[in-house]
Amino acid sequence: MKDNVVLITGASSGIGEAVARELVRRGAKVILCARRTDLLDKVAADLRAAGGSAIAVACDVTKDGDPEAAVARAVSEWGRLDTVLANAGFAIAGRIESLTLEDYRRQLETNLFGTIRTLQAALPDLKRTKGRIGVVGSVNGFIGTPATSAYCVSKFAVRGLCDAIRPEMKQHGISVTHIAPGFVASEIRAKDNREVVHKHAKDPVPQWLVASAESAAVEIVDALSQRDREQVVTFHGKVAVFLERHFSWLVSMLAGAVDADRRPDRKREAKAG
Repeated sequence: MKDNVVLITGASSGIGEAVARELVRRGAKVILCARRTDLLDKVAADLRAAGGSAIAVACDVTKDGDPEAAVARAVSEWGRLDTVLANAGFAIAGRIESLTLEDYRRQLETNLFGTIRTLQAALPDLKRTKGRIGVVGSVNGFIGTPATSAYCVSKFAVRGLCDAIRPEMKQHGISVTHIAPGFVASEIRAKDNREVVHKHAKDPVPQWLVASAESAAVEIVDALSQRDREQVVTFHGKVAVFLERHFSWLVSMLAGAVDADRRPDRKREAKAG
């Protein structure tokens, strides 16, 4: 990935930030995109201070024009775009009877339509460089779990999107890598359904199951570099997907014991709705 020009959405924290740091370590040039410009600017400054090439661009993937502006900035800065990683996303929790159609729309607007906006904005330049597309999905794009239906719908859709466009992109020399993380250290489980971060909220996932963002980033960058079709990230994620593919009855039984709606802040919001 040396000298690759890479645009990353959702780059202000978590997986996106860790991937940016790993790419710069390997000699890539990165365009960091997110809504939280204070965090984004700090990440970019840290990377430049370490000798890397990084620029920060305020970008909301739910807004028409924002991804196009980010791509234009990359091209004006470095003359081309080689890789795009559509990573921006969040998770809405709640059982179907406690959620509204608006909750599902908001989930899809970021996780699915935001991904599509990003890819469509990048495609003209990726065709010129025969570049790479990376899309961050989830193990929940393979396995449905209770109280995550909105999130699962969005991530199943993202996986389907990758499968559908992969042969379309092949004729242009563009690879499409679907990335499916399991539990990785990030803010996603600390956010409520309105994307407010509760920094002191207890993570409902046992810490021994949570992989570091840095280790996930290594797997993701390796997969992009090798133009892999798909990369399930984390050991437990790989096990879960294997079981779903070969012993789906067991996964269904285990999923019935999962309650993803255990965060007090999310329960309060669900009741209020």
